[in-house]
Amino acid sequence: MQEVRNEQDQNGQTGQRGQAEKERGPMPTIALVDDDRNILTSVSIALESEGYHVQTYTDGAAALAGLAANPPDVAVFDIKMPRMDGMELLRRLRQKSDLPVIFLTSKDDEIDELFGLKMGADDYIRKPFSQRLLVERVKAVLRRVAPKAEGAAAESAANQVMERGKLLLDPERHTCTWDGKQVVLTVTEFLILQALAQRPGYVKSRDSLMDAAYDDQVYVDDRTIDSHIKRLRKKFKEVDDDFDAIETLYGVGYRYRDA
Repeated sequence: MQEVRNEQDQNGQTGQRGQAEKERGPMPTIALVDDDRNILTSVSIALESEGYHVQTYTDGAAALAGLAANPPDVAVFDIKMPRMDGMELLRRLRQKSDLPVIFLTSKDDEIDELFGLKMGADDYIRKPFSQRLLVERVKAVLRRVAPKAEGAAAESAANQVMERGKLLLDPERHTCTWDGKQVVLTVTEFLILQALAQRPGYVKSRDSLMDAAYDDQVYVDDRTIDSHIKRLRKKFKEVDDDFDAIETLYGVGYRYRDA
């Protein structure tokens, strides 16, 4: 059956959420399907803290009906569940929907992972997992499946000149200056820096930076991002010995500090 966090959530919004949506537009809805109520609760809190709407279901059969009646933007569900497991849920879902799906699998379920991807899952995460990792994977999937209109708007915004204190980025000309001094960057370095500087003070995981810098078909080790960050810092220190705008949060990711 579907878990209802409170009556206001069931109706789709609270007063605060409704006001927020008026200001920034409707946020995506994420469906969680897992028979472990502790996982449902903790992940729901993590997603809601990012502003997402959350639907929760405790078995595949209830989820199949609920997803048809109230389609979300992304679904995250476990493979092993009562009444209808995740594989069967995905199989039935794919008969009439291309809803993006992220699987939750056990550590040793490589066969299930491969089978799930072949059946049309968009991604998978192995248990145990961090809530931060799941949130970033959801964001990555949402970026990949964004409607063309939204993609065009995002591209237009991404091409605008960005100024962050001493930093000036011009995506169309692919130029970067720091305090008026030119810093020559590779395409990948530019995209990573742009992703960081878009939201100063907010942490970017290695996964999210890889999504920003690489094509979906390119697979790289997450430590590759560390190497790019190291080179970025070196290049900026060549024009400013006191450069410290890119901060490391060990075990989490990186953050741009607006000077």
